[in-house]
Amino acid sequence: MDDLALHTPLIGQQGSRGALNTPVLVLDLDKLDRNIATMQRLAAARGVALRPHAKTHKSVDIAKRQVAAGAIGLCCAKIGEAEVLADGGITGLLITSPVSAPGAVERLAALAKRGIGLMAAIDNPDTVARWQEALAAAGAMLDVVIDVDPGIRRTGVASPAAAVAVAEAVAGATNLTLRGVQYYCGAQQHIEDYAARRSAIIDRTDYLQTVIAALTEAGYQPEIVTGSGTGTHHIDLELGLFTELQVGSYVFMDKQYLDCDLAGAAGPPFETSLSVDARVVSANHDALVTIDAGFKSLSTDGGAAQVQRGASADTLFVFMGDEHAALVAPDIGKRLRPGDPVSLTVPHCDPTVNLYDYYHVVSGDTLMEIWPVSARGRAR
Repeated sequence: MDDLALHTPLIGQQGSRGALNTPVLVLDLDKLDRNIATMQRLAAARGVALRPHAKTHKSVDIAKRQVAAGAIGLCCAKIGEAEVLADGGITGLLITSPVSAPGAVERLAALAKRGIGLMAAIDNPDTVARWQEALAAAGAMLDVVIDVDPGIRRTGVASPAAAVAVAEAVAGATNLTLRGVQYYCGAQQHIEDYAARRSAIIDRTDYLQTVIAALTEAGYQPEIVTGSGTGTHHIDLELGLFTELQVGSYVFMDKQYLDCDLAGAAGPPFETSLSVDARVVSANHDALVTIDAGFKSLSTDGGAAQVQRGASADTLFVFMGDEHAALVAPDIGKRLRPGDPVSLTVPHCDPTVNLYDYYHVVSGDTLMEIWPVSARGRAR
């Protein structure tokens, strides 16, 4: 049975979170809404727009809440995500990864023709020519931002001169309009120490200034400077170069970001709204119990999950295969029995979400709604 068949009858029943079949993806609605409001307030105080990244949540329902709170649109990593959000009524979409395969370029042109305020990031003059041909054939216009490599050599132009070359190519394309630049310092987002992260971002911001200066001197001054992330939002707002932020994980707060001092303060500015609920399935050893959430239920790229409730926070989590993990602590096998619930803070929220079909949305311990992970698997 799928989640809707299993759990729809539980909606609205007090304490129904405890009756969910596990493992299950659980989203605390009150914490989610507070996180959305907090980030919107921080950006607005600096006169900066929010265009949050949907690659984190892949959800039309969450995107609508972000827009209702004041976001000007959403970012999408892939065109498939953008198609799903557009179908859900979301406008102001920015595709942040290169679109270059022939079929994908045709889909990009078709999406641009819908008139949803689409933008896309670009980093190569050859791509400009392909996009122009497809857009002209579709009778569509497209706004673009030049993706600037912050030094990780993944995507983006590799120098100020290369940025100018792309700008010149865009200027010669009748169906493209250059709006600005994109700059995402992914390698710096998870530097745990605030001072070290701030120093690294200042260095990278200085480099971006040289790219902007070269574009401006060539007659292509950026109107939009888009980028940043949850890990550097506080620093980037302080530095004042970005006109909009592409923050994503702040809505959930996974363990990777909880390990970071995000704002140079005593505690995190956002709450942990996302969890995977699991249950003990075996408790035959004093210092170890086995739960029903393993590699298939939690991402493995961000380290171990952390116990959120059901056992002490310092309980050791150890993956034990596709379906299982161990919780290790003194006498835990005496305190927890088969069937007992535990909630886990996920290591890395984005790939964990992509393992599930639905969010089980709770307020307190009551299941309120079930939302689809709308763009799950839309990686192309």
